[in-house]
Amino acid sequence: MNEQQTIQRMQSPDVDAARAIQILNSAQWASERYSKMNFSSVQSIARAVADAGFAKAKEYAEWAVTETGYGRIEHKIVKNEACSKGIFDQYAEVDFTSPRIDRKNKIVELPRPAGVVFALTPVTNPVATVYFKTMLSILTRNAIVISPHPGAKNVCSDAARTLSEAAIAAGAPHGVVQVIDEPTIPLIDRFLSSDLVDLIVATGGPAVVKAAYQSGNPAIGVGSGNAPVLVDDSCDLQKAARYIVGSKSFDNSILCTNESTILAYDAIADQLLTELGRAKAYICSPSEVDALRKILFNDGEFNMEMIGRDASVIAAEAGISASNAEVLVTPVDLIQPEEPLVREKLCPVLAFGRVKDLTTGIAAARSVMRKSGKGHSAVIHSSDEKTILAYADAVPALRIVVNVGCSLGVAGFETHLGPSMTIGTGFVGGSSVGDNLKPENFVNMARIAYNSAVSESFGNFEGLQRKTIQPLESVLVDFPQATSMSEDNLQESARAELRRIIREELKAILAA
Repeated sequence: MNEQQTIQRMQSPDVDAARAIQILNSAQWASERYSKMNFSSVQSIARAVADAGFAKAKEYAEWAVTETGYGRIEHKIVKNEACSKGIFDQYAEVDFTSPRIDRKNKIVELPRPAGVVFALTPVTNPVATVYFKTMLSILTRNAIVISPHPGAKNVCSDAARTLSEAAIAAGAPHGVVQVIDEPTIPLIDRFLSSDLVDLIVATGGPAVVKAAYQSGNPAIGVGSGNAPVLVDDSCDLQKAARYIVGSKSFDNSILCTNESTILAYDAIADQLLTELGRAKAYICSPSEVDALRKILFNDGEFNMEMIGRDASVIAAEAGISASNAEVLVTPVDLIQPEEPLVREKLCPVLAFGRVKDLTTGIAAARSVMRKSGKGHSAVIHSSDEKTILAYADAVPALRIVVNVGCSLGVAGFETHLGPSMTIGTGFVGGSSVGDNLKPENFVNMARIAYNSAVSESFGNFEGLQRKTIQPLESVLVDFPQATSMSEDNLQESARAELRRIIREELKAILAA
């Protein structure tokens, strides 16, 4: 068999199906065992995973920039740390495992994990998203299979293995965190459509999200961002400029939560441009705006080569001398999506438009979001509550952040929104969730509900324990000599255990 035939065979549907089934069988077995663990065990495993990710935040930041060519190392370190220990610290005291008793309404809630989570991660925020989705799965007693973007597969695969090893060492079942080392479209399709997948969480481009929703499995997908920024005459312009430039330059604007277009009141527009310049933004001339438009948008499509590049690199490509610039500001006359520069740009180029007042500012913001960005994010810099409320009420965004940088404000790292690398866009944005993704999205509640009549008493559930299991090392007796098994033998034992569970379930069904 020649090399080409070998490659074709390796990528054949049968081989893809076998690979998917092997991984998912292991994940299903792991999720079954993990779902029985108590809060204390889960907390220990989650802490170990967070610590392992945090310890390699810098290494993986450097690796991600080298492999993808996107973003800035120092900012990726921040994201990796925030999505490991930061996420654990946020939810460390929240119990997603034990019954919740509501005596007033006579209801007992029993958390039920999804089971097997299939997570697609993007090339733009690779390791941070792997960390984030894994932490949410671990906190809620799910098993997760990560499918990295091919452009970041090496760093993501290594990161996933690091988290997996930490989880297992802390007592999690083998298979609770897995990764597809060599993702291909046929293989991913197998996972998306598999009955062994309980929840798909898709972060990526529109095609990825659409495929997730069309898979037939429960899915959470997110839409694209395109955040308008309204700046009125009541705000502190110096602060606003610093927030905007700091946010737009963060990781070279690779986050979907970054600012897209400034909408400045006429009365303060010139002063704001001056403050933006002082904050290390370069204000482009009309000819430079034209040059950037041509560089960034080829035949109307965004030039993917410019994603996550330094402002100075993009400027040089356009023949602009702006070596010290953090952001390139492009004043435009047309504030409509027909103007390419007001569309989403995952690079530090920021459109700037002038509006007469609140009414025209709202109209412009709505226009900017007409074709993309609905349900995602918007920003306002103002000290007038009436203006803030009117703007928030009118723009088709589900997160409107005030007097803060959009990138980390919307993502919940500089506001009290849920810290997240996956931003739900709700009904208007074509997403099944409208909130920042949280652990709650990975678990359902079974509810015991008593008769509401006063004459019917509520049971005493205080102190009752659900059936749980101890960490894996204390139950390895299920598998003879498991502690000395090779990984392949342990996986085979896991599959044997899974088959046993399935047989028991089938017997129960047939006996019913």
